[in-house]
Amino acid sequence: MSAEHRHFSPAARFFHWLMAPLVIAMLFIGVGMVATLSSWHQTLIAIHKPLGIAILVLVSMRFIVRLTHRTPPLPDDMPRWQQHIAHLSHWVFYALLFAMPLVGWSMLSAGGFPVHLFGSVYLPPIAPQDVRLYAFLRSAHTTLGLLLFATFLAHLGAAMFHGLIKRDGVFSSMARGRARGHE
Repeated sequence: MSAEHRHFSPAARFFHWLMAPLVIAMLFIGVGMVATLSSWHQTLIAIHKPLGIAILVLVSMRFIVRLTHRTPPLPDDMPRWQQHIAHLSHWVFYALLFAMPLVGWSMLSAGGFPVHLFGSVYLPPIAPQDVRLYAFLRSAHTTLGLLLFATFLAHLGAAMFHGLIKRDGVFSSMARGRARGHE
């Protein structure tokens, strides 16, 4: 296979490394929002809403890149079951990155809370105002957040395993875009 198909496209790498710190920040902000009742609470909420929408926009763009650009193959010596889990985990990541902001937006809509982005820009409600729906979506948002955190940890663990232990080119295909075998 040619070298250009042994690494992710520049666009895929750009979105990956742009979104990684945003998602990590969002996870910590989310934990901070529910763990603190201090003066930081409102500040964290004010950051959380527009950051969630930014992640929704970025994951939409990243998904288009994923559909229009080939991804590099996994190493031939990787067991098939591990290859299937690797592919599944990426699709789970996409689903969670889409679902989290949409569920959050819906939750706020159901609770009658405005989604303020910046200045005078507010998003329209996307769910009917209903206290029971709000409670359900709040619980769903928390559960999805925990799943996203677990998926992130698994992804980070796999990246470290491939980059530091196996050195099989999986990590470098996203980190530097070099062909496999040139770690």
